[in-house]
Amino acid sequence: MSNTIVYSAFFKAVQESISNGTFAKLTLAKTVGKPELQNIYVRMHLEEKVLKTALTFKIYNGVKEEIVKLSEVDAIESDLTTHLMNPFFSALLFTTEADITMKINKKRVASIIEQPPTFKNVDPILLEFLNL
Repeated sequence: MSNTIVYSAFFKAVQESISNGTFAKLTLAKTVGKPELQNIYVRMHLEEKVLKTALTFKIYNGVKEEIVKLSEVDAIESDLTTHLMNPFFSALLFTTEADITMKINKKRVASIIEQPPTFKNVDPILLEFLNL
């Protein structure tokens, strides 16, 4: 399976978890070397009753810094794909149904594994949005 197909399957699972109200958190992690950008965390954000994503970029360049970017929910794949393999080699989707991990190995081949859920609660902002 090509990486494009794996990426699409992973981000489809992300969109479905948001749509069906099971999304807890999304994290990009596992870098090679010591890049300044160490993590990206994705949570939900509500702005004037419109659901958005809040991407938090954790940067360590001698001082820990966080930059938050608000984006449309539909743009999550394009926002994050550019950071895969440069510098991140794993993306972890935490839902209340399962933890879905996309890993990219040393040969730069992506795969998806599913494990029992870590989180029991949905992202509180998503829950607020669904109850509007």
